[in-house]
Amino acid sequence: MEEVKDNLPTYSVSELSGAVKTHIESHFGRVRVRGELGRVARPASGHVYFDVKDDKAVLAAVAWKGVAQSFTVPPEQGLEVIITGRLTTFEGQSRYQIIVETLEPAGVGALMALLEARRKKLTSEGLFEAAHKKPLPFLPQVIGVITSPSGAVIRDILHRLSDRFPRSVLVWAVKVQGEGCAEEVAHAINGFNALDSAGKVPRPDLLIVARGGGSLEDLWGFNEEVVVRAAAASAIPLISAIGHETDTTLLDYAADYRAPTPTAAAEKAVPVRAELLANLADLQSRKLRALERLTRDARRALATMARLFARADNVLEKPRQQLDVLDTRLQHGLRGAVVRARTDYNKLATRLSLKFLRALWRVKQAALHTAARGLSLLSHEAVLQRGFALVMNSAGQLVRHPKDAPANSQIKVRLAGDASFAARVGTTGKTTSKSKSKNPAKSSDDPQKKLL
Repeated sequence: MEEVKDNLPTYSVSELSGAVKTHIESHFGRVRVRGELGRVARPASGHVYFDVKDDKAVLAAVAWKGVAQSFTVPPEQGLEVIITGRLTTFEGQSRYQIIVETLEPAGVGALMALLEARRKKLTSEGLFEAAHKKPLPFLPQVIGVITSPSGAVIRDILHRLSDRFPRSVLVWAVKVQGEGCAEEVAHAINGFNALDSAGKVPRPDLLIVARGGGSLEDLWGFNEEVVVRAAAASAIPLISAIGHETDTTLLDYAADYRAPTPTAAAEKAVPVRAELLANLADLQSRKLRALERLTRDARRALATMARLFARADNVLEKPRQQLDVLDTRLQHGLRGAVVRARTDYNKLATRLSLKFLRALWRVKQAALHTAARGLSLLSHEAVLQRGFALVMNSAGQLVRHPKDAPANSQIKVRLAGDASFAARVGTTGKTTSKSKSKNPAKSSDDPQKKLL
């Protein structure tokens, strides 16, 4: 610090900031402030930075990670709170701020106002509509319970399930109060839904989110949007069992069924096995009584109908007599037919005598000889005997036209008695003998030399 002519001291920036910091901390060491939360920031460090404001001023606030984890109600914009802490300055930005030690809602009214505003918002999005509610399974095979593993809630649920109808139970341990409660509950709901029904860990058929009673601040985690949205999106039917009968959370609106207590949730989840067995026994007894009644009624109806009909012997008397008459007529008719057939046979046997058979033979034999002579006259051999010949070309086909035996082609001439000779067709169309001779007269005198 330097002295100047007007006796005003001169400070460095650091000195002045330090002096202000010391003055503020000494006069406002620990204070309580009431106001509405404005901007809220949660960096990865876990600390929480927010503003506390009224209609005229804004106060910066910071809650270190350890303090923020102890908040029963997480800071949220619009929430009216009462903050206790140390007032100090942040020299790097030349501003003052409060280091928060405690944070609590400014009465139940503030929380209720925030809760109502959030309820209206989620209702407008359709998350609470009855059309989205899924029916609960009558008898689930596996039940998933999302709750604290060490409280009395899980013991009550398991005990009630065991009394009513024992089922397989999967417990997903979560915080049910304080920082991280909402995130863990939402993660458990999504985790159960992500299980494969055919996997090593079976996928539950029903979910129960349960917690014991508490104040509005204690149950605030079940009013968080992340929990409500996870419940509304769950494909597995979900029962909400938060607090006592008078406690209501936003999770109750999003769930498929709201149970007033965790024990009531277990009662809703499964029927009473003993009652089912009693109902089955009663139904079986009623079924047997109904069958007996039907049998008696049928017997009475049958007896009544039987009295309306004549006896079987009386009904069959006339048909029996008619059958006997027809049988007698049939026997007489068969005997007469046999006698007539035998007489006709004897007559035919007399006609077919030996003399008749011989005459018939002669007639048939003469007809056969006549047919044989006609066949002989029509044969090609008889034609050859009259001086004709058969001419065949080299392919063995009969020559009927000059084109069937062209010039210089070989031919075969067949005569009567299977005699034949070969020849070649001349260029003038005249046939020349295949065997040649210098003495034509001698060749013609010896026709045997032309035979093949």
